[in-house]
Amino acid sequence: MADFTITQLNAESHLLLDQPLLRLPYELVRKNFQTARRLVEREREHVISTLSDTANASLTGESSAQSAASLDAMINRMQGLKRKLENLHEEEKVIYKHSRKRIEHLQNLYEIPSLLDVKYDEWSRIRLNRLLVDYMLRNGYADSAKALALDRNIEDLVDMEVFIQCSRIQESLKNQRTQECLAWCNENKQALKKINSSLEFELRLQQYIELVRSRELSRLLEARVYAQKFLVPHYETQMEMVNHAVALMAYPETVRIEPYATLYSLTRWDTLARLFTNTHHSLLSLPTRPLLHIALSAGLSSLKTPACHSKYASSSSNANSSTTSVCPICSTELNDLARNVPYAHHTKSHVENDPVLLPNGRIYGRHRLEMMSEKVGVLEGQVKDPTTGETFSKETIQKVYIS
Repeated sequence: MADFTITQLNAESHLLLDQPLLRLPYELVRKNFQTARRLVEREREHVISTLSDTANASLTGESSAQSAASLDAMINRMQGLKRKLENLHEEEKVIYKHSRKRIEHLQNLYEIPSLLDVKYDEWSRIRLNRLLVDYMLRNGYADSAKALALDRNIEDLVDMEVFIQCSRIQESLKNQRTQECLAWCNENKQALKKINSSLEFELRLQQYIELVRSRELSRLLEARVYAQKFLVPHYETQMEMVNHAVALMAYPETVRIEPYATLYSLTRWDTLARLFTNTHHSLLSLPTRPLLHIALSAGLSSLKTPACHSKYASSSSNANSSTTSVCPICSTELNDLARNVPYAHHTKSHVENDPVLLPNGRIYGRHRLEMMSEKVGVLEGQVKDPTTGETFSKETIQKVYIS
């Protein structure tokens, strides 16, 4: 019974890491719908206005040619709307296809009864490949991510275009261009307003800073008009930054007074890139950290104990040790990586038979301690700590009672 409990697969706990797999398509469909609704509402207002004007004009004696031209213009606009809606419909069909594949992938997990089933290994391998693609996309390795997704036939389980667009805008900001990011902000204006995002204001502020940076009179005049148009409307929510921006016109780029030196600093572009990435992921309900990092942290934490970062953790760090640790956390490759993750929470303790306490505070089973001491040639009546290499008299050993 105990073995069955250990190997039984709990699908719900496994899927905690896979929430973005379904959440992102939902957010994309919602965004697609909002775009279509805005287009329809805008064209509807235009059509009603055009029809009303045309009808009134015909009653006042306007020529039929002018009325026909107005109707032709309206028809052209409606045809343009139709093309846009058809494109949105095609995008939606692709999203639904991805969603269907992802639901099938997750459903497969519920049909696997045990962790020992070979189907679980196959499912886990697919998830690992998804995590690797996610990691590569977030770090700018789009070509490698595409190659892996194509090779493993998981294109429908990863979000290539979303991350590629995010990476492209992020790089444009690092290259000191704001146009692409501002266009993205315009597309998502309502969503950004709902979460009280300051991204658009920061972009406008950066454009203002670049105008002021030149110190040319014509550019300073342009900066003044720009501030009136794009910065002053945010005065209620960004009063301090607007005041600093206005005062910035009095200081050259070489100023060392804060906060003006920071505003002129080129590191602001990297800050803007990070702000955009966090805002983008927040809108689409994506984790800010790569899913691979989250999975690794959970795995490392489940194995980590206080002994893993002891100076006596393994024979590789202690020449006097006569044992070799098989703990993954104690290995050279993972020890530093696991240093900052929390310790595992163990509800059961595993203690060797007939435990004894050495003078250095370490506890071992008596039989194992005596057997290993005999193997390394310790003098009779003494035992050797297999981890630290210290030697003690058997008379100093104390029996441990577990209560």
